[in-house]
Amino acid sequence: MNNSTEGYKFPADFLWGAATASYQIEGAAKSDGRGESVWDRFSHTPGKVMNGDTGDVACDHYHRFREDIAIMKELGLQAYRFSIAWPRIIPDGSGEVNQAGLDYYRLLVRELRAAGIVPVATLFHWDLPQALQDQGGWQNRETCSHFARYARIVFEALGDQVGMWITHNEPWVVAFLGHASGHHAPGIVDPSNKIALQVSHHLLLSHGMAVREYRNLKLAAPIGITLNMAPIQPATDSPADQAAAERAHQGGNDWFARPVLKGEYPAEIAKQLQAAALFPATEAGDMDLIALKTDFLGINIYFRQLARHDENGGPGQVAVFSGPGPRTRMDWEVYPPAMHNILKRISSDYPDIDLYITENGAAFEDSVVTDSEGKRRVHDDRRLSYIQEHLKEAHALFTAGVRFKGYFAWSLLDNFEWAFGFDRRFGIVHVDFDTQQRTLKDSALWYAQVIKNKGM
Repeated sequence: MNNSTEGYKFPADFLWGAATASYQIEGAAKSDGRGESVWDRFSHTPGKVMNGDTGDVACDHYHRFREDIAIMKELGLQAYRFSIAWPRIIPDGSGEVNQAGLDYYRLLVRELRAAGIVPVATLFHWDLPQALQDQGGWQNRETCSHFARYARIVFEALGDQVGMWITHNEPWVVAFLGHASGHHAPGIVDPSNKIALQVSHHLLLSHGMAVREYRNLKLAAPIGITLNMAPIQPATDSPADQAAAERAHQGGNDWFARPVLKGEYPAEIAKQLQAAALFPATEAGDMDLIALKTDFLGINIYFRQLARHDENGGPGQVAVFSGPGPRTRMDWEVYPPAMHNILKRISSDYPDIDLYITENGAAFEDSVVTDSEGKRRVHDDRRLSYIQEHLKEAHALFTAGVRFKGYFAWSLLDNFEWAFGFDRRFGIVHVDFDTQQRTLKDSALWYAQVIKNKGM
């Protein structure tokens, strides 16, 4: 394992962290008044999740958060990005507030602050209360109002103890994997994408409504949204493929970024969707609300994509596919320039917004071994190399004037990886799901040195 790289220093105020999500780590699915989420229902539906796994226990972080905060402190994490489970706060999504849920997150935030770690809270990381799904979920515009109320309750409870707020995590995934392919909860299949496009608008609208609540409370911490993005390159140098790659960028990355940052959907994509009768229903004032000032944009980046012109590729006439490089356990291409490329493109299009990498990491198979001193070790060279090479590529952005402000490794812990259950491990900390024993992987030990040295 070669950890020696010289000269990759990051700014003194650069924020180093790691990220998790509530349903993936908390467990305690029926504890202290928590309601059912769409992921509880989905994971308990036979055939939906690999090996029949569920998040009922997961990493048992709900009961072991102090142990996990101690690990964060050992690693020197400056920030911890977690998500709040809506069903813990309002079990049916719209009714009475569950005080035990609020108290749990108050305690979590207090313990993080005591450890010198900035709490970064995501309001929605996919675990919609099932009771709201039974009323139409994100297809129902009324869910946006319920989300805004939930957001205000959390804002009032946690206030400025949270150092950064994120409204939504990866609305593209909720919309298209949840409401088009059906691979994620709530498992709706609609190849036309019409439902997913409507859901995407409601997710963005609910973001704007939450930001409005936040501004009305006059809280000081920065607030933003996290989008999953990938740089999209033409498959060939042909003008047709270059144009297809740009359409794919606008239809994927920009479909969510432009409304938030410019108050409009990408014009060419909107025109194509209107011609195909797929453009979502909107109301007057929606776009102004979606575009209420946010303080930063979070980007989750794992890979690049290639695009070519395809007459059969839907309204956009484009086919998007993975590159030919080495693969992770998720079958995603390892392409370190991806992080540099997407940050540079988004910075060019939206130069006035701070950018954070709110997720980046890789799933590989890991083995726990015992060294000569009897200590448990996980030699995850490929994960370490993946993170290292992405950070090296991104380092050049500082001299290019990109407002790159922080990096969060995904994930702090091995966890419930959605439809893959416990079959995919992203963590820099290994979790034995039978015993709940935590073991720092080599990637975690290396990352601790990066944070200590403010670079590599």
